[in-house]
Amino acid sequence: MTEVAPSRAVIKQLSAYFHRNGYVRRVDPVRRKVKGRLYKKGAEVRLVAESRAELAEIRRLLKRAGFKRARPFAKARQWRQPVYGVAEVARFLSLVGKPKRRRKRR
Repeated sequence: MTEVAPSRAVIKQLSAYFHRNGYVRRVDPVRRKVKGRLYKKGAEVRLVAESRAELAEIRRLLKRAGFKRARPFAKARQWRQPVYGVAEVARFLSLVGKPKRRRKRR
């Protein structure tokens, strides 16, 4: 993790993308304890881009904020830009704020 103090403008833009339709995937400690090394899910933030141009903008902002960018992937006619790692996720959330609670699907 690179320690860079991002500008307020960068934080504001990342926050807007995240709160629009980004999400966090957290480690399930119970499953990790039960399955051990077979449970390979880790902490992750995913920012959702509507187009390749928006994806490029998100990647540029993450780089300016000092985050290690993973490879983006396509899903449901959109692009997902993940940020992996417990420390990276914690740092990201400390900059942009906690996610809003969503209702669970039934």
